[in-house]
Amino acid sequence: MNLVCSSCGAKNRVSEARLDEGPVCGRCKAALLAPVPLAQGDATFAGFIQGTDLPIVVDFWADWCGPCKAMAPAFAQAAQLRPRVRFVKLDTERDTAVAAQYGIRSIPTMIAFRGGKEVDRVSGAMGAREIVAWIDRTLQL
Repeated sequence: MNLVCSSCGAKNRVSEARLDEGPVCGRCKAALLAPVPLAQGDATFAGFIQGTDLPIVVDFWADWCGPCKAMAPAFAQAAQLRPRVRFVKLDTERDTAVAAQYGIRSIPTMIAFRGGKEVDRVSGAMGAREIVAWIDRTLQL
């Protein structure tokens, strides 16, 4: 299974049987499956999405957005509840190219990816249980 390091961008091969053993990047030694949302931007987003075999959920947000800030703890909690899903936060004010590429019109918007392709999206703030239920239904976990 391929996992892209969120710290240095290196592609790592990890046996699926060893995912629960806390794999680290072969280049920079950062945790590959830290149970926290990861920041990505215009320069790294495509490589991260395309190079990671695990499902990915991206929260498109902005610092000025009240509902985005209110949902942030729930998104972080969902990341802890689903360790085999990579959780990413993308600031739409700073990383406008990716936001435009995916046609983000309202925030917060979450997009689920599998195999580098968009599977589903949902807009509006949600609680942790709602996020997890949407992920389970969308990604068939």
